[in-house]
Amino acid sequence: MTISSSLNAGVAGLNANATRLAAISDNIANSATFGYRRVEANFESLVISSNGGSYAAGGVRSSTQRLVDNGGSLVSTSNPTDLAVRGRGFIPVASATEVAVGTGDPQMMLTTTGSFRTDANGLLVTESGLVLMGWPANPDGTVPEFPRDTSGGLEPVRINVNQLTGEPTTSVNLGINLPATETSFDAPGETQQLSVEYFDNLGISETIGITFTPTIPVTGSSNEWTVSLTDSAQDNALIGEYRVTFDDARATGGTLFDVATLSGGPYDPATGRVIVDVDGGPIEINIGRLGTSDGLTQLSNSFAPLSISKDGSPVGNMTSAQVDENGFVRASFDTGVTRVIYQVPLVDLPNPNGLVAMDQQTYLPSPESGSFFLWNAGDGPTGDIVSFAREESATDVARELTDMIQTQRAYSSNAKVIQTVDEMLQETTNIKR
Repeated sequence: MTISSSLNAGVAGLNANATRLAAISDNIANSATFGYRRVEANFESLVISSNGGSYAAGGVRSSTQRLVDNGGSLVSTSNPTDLAVRGRGFIPVASATEVAVGTGDPQMMLTTTGSFRTDANGLLVTESGLVLMGWPANPDGTVPEFPRDTSGGLEPVRINVNQLTGEPTTSVNLGINLPATETSFDAPGETQQLSVEYFDNLGISETIGITFTPTIPVTGSSNEWTVSLTDSAQDNALIGEYRVTFDDARATGGTLFDVATLSGGPYDPATGRVIVDVDGGPIEINIGRLGTSDGLTQLSNSFAPLSISKDGSPVGNMTSAQVDENGFVRASFDTGVTRVIYQVPLVDLPNPNGLVAMDQQTYLPSPESGSFFLWNAGDGPTGDIVSFAREESATDVARELTDMIQTQRAYSSNAKVIQTVDEMLQETTNIKR
């Protein structure tokens, strides 16, 4: 009956607008919730086939969708482990409860922002109990290759603020000028001595003693020195000895002309390096390439250690940690050393709006979202990670209030339809035979 279908259409309109009002209410309630993605209500008409001049109202059907791909703007904070994704992608997290149980790999959830701080166990956790997940780095700071289509390699990011670390020295660069006057036939032949500190595999400070002995000729100048290296960790045992000769030509005067190996590792003219074995292992010492002035030189009449540098560091305490734009978690130590300890990937899916929404602004992959892939932040289609930042709610309060006014009027109009149909039915029942 046409009048009955009008009543049903009015009821369907009430239900549909009630659903829309619920979505609007949720959006407004979360207008200050970091990382919230708004819900949108959509209406679809229902058409019932009609014949002749009669028409039956089909009404309306409502559906809701969370617009996960529609994010909010970023705001700055003062916490270095407040993280937000700028662009496409999600940060992998896990429930702190699952991590604490430790019965297996926790389920990976996805979020776009979080305020992470260390708990009693050093884990980076939000107030709502979400643990940041990442790939652990090797002791030397490199991150090994992990499978990208599974979350199996991810681990809770742990910041041990009481952690000690030290890096052994593997390379030393010598920028030293030797006095040209000391290789003359009438020079006193004084040796020049220098000590260079290095750090062994246990972070202990040791020294390489370097002695430069000039060769005194009968006449003229030899431009030749014997370089001897000793290791304090081996009771000053000789670990390398080299005879170096300098050029005295007009264009290349004072640069290395030849290096002869007397003991120790051979000299490599392509790199200007020799390799000597200290107590903890080999160390590369750069004395310079032939014909250049980037290492040992012989000029003028003064002995001048101009530039001496080395890698490695003594043992230091961790002071802070920060996540860079590529997702690398870098720990800083009081010795000035910074080391990568984790890498946080960004998770991407073909259809973010197909994710299953969970509490705490987290999402789970689903068949509708498609298979996920773990990217290095900034690679592929993903954006980057911003520290000292949070993502605001995607709710536009002004828009929601406007939609609320429209919804209220539509709801009232549908209620008026029901009232009108009721009055018409009442009139029909009042017809006397």
